[in-house]
Amino acid sequence: MFGKTAGEVLIDLLIEWGVDHIYGMPGDSINSIIEPLRKAQDKIKFIQVRHEEAGALAAAAYAKLTGKIGVCMSIAGPGAIHLLNGLYDAKLDKVPVLAITGQVESDLLGTDFFQEVNLERMFDDVAVYNQRIMSAEQLPAVVNQAIREAYTKKGVSVLTIPDDIPKFEVNKEARLTSSLFAVPEILPRESDVERARQLLEQAHRPVILAGKGAKAARASLISFAEKIAAPIVLTLPGKGVIPDEHPLCLGGLGLIGTKPAYEAMREADTLIMVGTSYPFTGFLPEEAKTIHIDTDASQIGKRNRVDVGLAGDAGQTLRLLTDRLEKKKDRSFLERQQERMNQWWERLNRQEADESIPIKPQRVIQALQKIARDDAILSVDVGNVTVWMARHFRMTDQQFIISSWLATLGCGLPGAIAGKIAFPEQQVFAICGDGGFGMTMNDFVTAVKYRLPIVVVVLNNHKIAMIKFEQEVMGNVEFGTDLTNPNFAQYAETCGGVGYRVEHPDELMPAFEKAVAQNKPCIIDVVVDADEAPMPPKITFAQAAGYAKHMLKELFEEGKVDLPR
Repeated sequence: MFGKTAGEVLIDLLIEWGVDHIYGMPGDSINSIIEPLRKAQDKIKFIQVRHEEAGALAAAAYAKLTGKIGVCMSIAGPGAIHLLNGLYDAKLDKVPVLAITGQVESDLLGTDFFQEVNLERMFDDVAVYNQRIMSAEQLPAVVNQAIREAYTKKGVSVLTIPDDIPKFEVNKEARLTSSLFAVPEILPRESDVERARQLLEQAHRPVILAGKGAKAARASLISFAEKIAAPIVLTLPGKGVIPDEHPLCLGGLGLIGTKPAYEAMREADTLIMVGTSYPFTGFLPEEAKTIHIDTDASQIGKRNRVDVGLAGDAGQTLRLLTDRLEKKKDRSFLERQQERMNQWWERLNRQEADESIPIKPQRVIQALQKIARDDAILSVDVGNVTVWMARHFRMTDQQFIISSWLATLGCGLPGAIAGKIAFPEQQVFAICGDGGFGMTMNDFVTAVKYRLPIVVVVLNNHKIAMIKFEQEVMGNVEFGTDLTNPNFAQYAETCGGVGYRVEHPDELMPAFEKAVAQNKPCIIDVVVDADEAPMPPKITFAQAAGYAKHMLKELFEEGKVDLPR
């Protein structure tokens, strides 16, 4: 370490922490970091993105997929500002990310120099750890602490490095620390486990709501649910916790969920929340006794009333409960939900078989289902496409990532880039609407440059379709939602990839089969029906009334109905 520049030490420490690639763009205020990074390309790759936002979104997606820290880098000023959206995605979805940003030289700080921005203030809200490096000697300890904090607190660490610091040598006065973090084993109190057991013994209609925190606890969750005869409902980030067609699964909850999940929650007398801090409390049962399991005790009782809180690892806590319970003999409640779910699948099957033109989005998801392997990576963008994937894609062992809490458009493509870097031997799909893809489509050339054979599926309806539907449900006339799109298949070819334009249902499977056989990035541009509304599982009177009001407005404004005299 001693005798090396601070820039070289920074790269050495990243390698020591197991970082093998960084997303970013080079520039004047980080060139003294880029040079040692260039020299270490056999150990740590630099992935040049075309927009820093895509780099930060990719870093967040990499962390979601692997549990390892994602790293992104930018210059001072505009580059650092561009990182914010992706960093907020990491913050809200609670994954470890390190952002390294340049800054003007130390002696120029405070002089309103070119591209000088108060980065510590700007990053203060998004970061769990936010420091400006003050000297070469300070850098090693601060880098270690930044990464340790990101892992421990599951959040974003930001290091702002003035341009002169990486050029200085690290002398023997530097404080040496370790490149490691300790992982605790978290178990609930015995008294809380006993209270939960007593509640479960009295439950007649239990329902489990499982979130992202239950993903590593599939076997324990299924054993527990079998023991208490409880159906399992999934949050959106929890999709894939158990297979969608598992007999215990009722699918998702909320406006993008299933009708059986909605009805089960309405009837439940006991709710067991596992690894989720579900925000849409209107979909939770009002009178049910509630047990909440989470490793983060601050999330228990945060959004709704809880009778018993179990602060502990999902898998171990569920096993503790399962071992203490007798198998429930009355399984009528579970069987009723299973029958409803069978009817729901029949309904979705009919939608997916629709051969209408323009193509129904549900049919596109059916084609993806047929071609995606069990270990495929699915990076899903935000909008109507989220609804179609959440409802219609039957997860087995695939990985499903999305910007679940920030819900930022444009996350699909960067997530797929990160997925292919993390798992080069697996199929990787980005499933995007035309609105979301349009926000980050310039980084399709990044996939081309690094020879990442991802498949981007664009549901192209020339609309910001979810907003169109929201406006109509409010009783308003659609406004500002039309999109003027290029031919995305031709765009793929222009970038050096492969493109397929699909306008008829019988073209879907051939396009998918060719795309996954290519060794190049592909775009499948599917023209879909803009009027296919992502109807919620249960339509309220207010929604129906709002839609009827919208239809009347459209008729009157277009002169299709004579107004009363």
